[in-house]
Amino acid sequence: MTMPTILLGLVLLAMMALFLSGRLRHDAVALAALVACVVLGLIPAGEAFAGFGHPAVITVASVLILSGTMQSAGTVDVLARTVLPKNAHPAVMLIVLSVLAAFLSAFMNNVGALALLMPIALQIARKKGLPPGRLLMPLSFASILGGMITLIGTPPNLIVSGFRDEAGLGAFEMFDFTPVGLAIAGVGVIFVLTLSRFLVPHRKPPGAEAFETGNYLTEARVLEDSSANGKTLRELEEKLSEAGAHILAQIRDGERFPNPHANRKLKAGDLLVIEADPDGLTAALSALGLQLEEEASTVPEAEGDDAAREVEDKDSADSGRRRVIHADEVHLAEYAVSPGSALAGRSASDVRLRTRFQVNLLAVSRNATHSRARLRTMKLKDGDVLLLQGSEEALAEFASHMGCVPLAERTLRIPDARKAISAAAIMGVSVALAATGTLPAAMAFAAGVLAVMVLRVTPMRRIYEKVDWPVIVLLGALMPVAGALETTGAADFIALQLLVHIGDAGPVLVLLIILVATMTLSDFMNNAATAAVMCPVAISLANAMNVSADPLLMAVAVGASCAFLTPIGHQNNTLILGPGGFRFGDYWRLGLPLEVVVVAVGVPMILLVWPL
Repeated sequence: MTMPTILLGLVLLAMMALFLSGRLRHDAVALAALVACVVLGLIPAGEAFAGFGHPAVITVASVLILSGTMQSAGTVDVLARTVLPKNAHPAVMLIVLSVLAAFLSAFMNNVGALALLMPIALQIARKKGLPPGRLLMPLSFASILGGMITLIGTPPNLIVSGFRDEAGLGAFEMFDFTPVGLAIAGVGVIFVLTLSRFLVPHRKPPGAEAFETGNYLTEARVLEDSSANGKTLRELEEKLSEAGAHILAQIRDGERFPNPHANRKLKAGDLLVIEADPDGLTAALSALGLQLEEEASTVPEAEGDDAAREVEDKDSADSGRRRVIHADEVHLAEYAVSPGSALAGRSASDVRLRTRFQVNLLAVSRNATHSRARLRTMKLKDGDVLLLQGSEEALAEFASHMGCVPLAERTLRIPDARKAISAAAIMGVSVALAATGTLPAAMAFAAGVLAVMVLRVTPMRRIYEKVDWPVIVLLGALMPVAGALETTGAADFIALQLLVHIGDAGPVLVLLIILVATMTLSDFMNNAATAAVMCPVAISLANAMNVSADPLLMAVAVGASCAFLTPIGHQNNTLILGPGGFRFGDYWRLGLPLEVVVVAVGVPMILLVWPL
């Protein structure tokens, strides 16, 4: 064993210890390992940051941007609303949600897929009186399993593909992972859906009731191009009832008609007073092409990314003053009126909400009571929940000044049909370009990002906010460290030691050990870091045994993706920890048998598709 090998081994051991301790963030640990390797002479200083230009890193960043664009544009909201059955049994809803999560995770970041579907699962749990964890853990595991199906489904697949390319074997293509990944995901999802009822602890999250809100009372305008234009109120009510919403009144030419006749036809310009729960509100507006009144009348969308929204308040002494809000600065968020708030007993008009704070009141949720007043003149009370629109700074200033509390930072998206279709089309074309080999994966998805920018599907200022920068720094820093495993001979040394102890048992046992070891590390370390560390070892083992490296690399890809034992092994598991009311030790009950299933299905499938 050479001195560089010993030094690198000490750096890796320290890095793993820090990963497991959780004292430092993963990206900080990776940077520390990179700096240590440069200082010790294990990596040339000129090559220290070469990892940030690695195709796998560029692909991960590009996919995160495209996934985030699909999320912000409402693409998945539309898909979920279309696919999910209405008023089905919770078991059926869970099956559809889990399959949808696995499907989405194959083509977008699996954390993003879970984040999009989690509110739907929580809504179902609330309506059906189920413990939220009973839906959230299967959903999380299904999205993790779905990431194994394609090259872009999860960062470990991209990292494994990159190492294969550097070894002179060529990069894996888009659907090379599909036979093995689809088999494991299919069996795994069925297993989770079958046994989760018995193995997932049924707990309510602490303080869950604190974030419950009643129905919103809001005003929506019928526009010329609304699908509601020309329909009768009866036809509209049928659509709204599917979203858990109903019409309380109709306003036409300033005249209010409470409980209007069902045969009345709607026309452009009509204003509807609608009652809906927070989740149903988005679905109701999207399905019928209605627009929230304050949006329709005061903040029309301007053309272009850097164009502006111009707002004029006609109800105040400042009616002549105009202000400009950039389109990409506008947010929707929920705030509760806290006891003793300066808003209590006053209306939006009284406090000059629009001209003083540059904030619009779009809806009010007040449990069990209705008001006949218009939104801008409605007297607010303690406990009211307000749906507000404005820039982040304006909303924060308003909340601080008026004594309002954000509800768990829960924001509401109202999908834009044009942007949702554009986002889906760009992702589809990028996948097709990568799958057919027309462009390398990194270039195909980078071109997709360029298309998102040019077509302004997402605001230019928000493009890079969609990148999970700690993951990118982690990958960029670890690529040279993982490369040092080969240049110092450390990977060959580890492979030789494994061969000395288990080589006689044959390559199949080596494959099994690589899969189990990678899976175990992934339960406690970042999965991208695990893949980067294990790939050089797998390649060295294959060379030493004179067998194909593909099955061992595939075992690393599968093992790095399967982190089901702890809440820290995968971001999805962390994401459901609070909402599901879980504890650290709850995951292994379902996760351990699931990992056994993954090994039982994965090993024969890898040997079948990628012979040694």
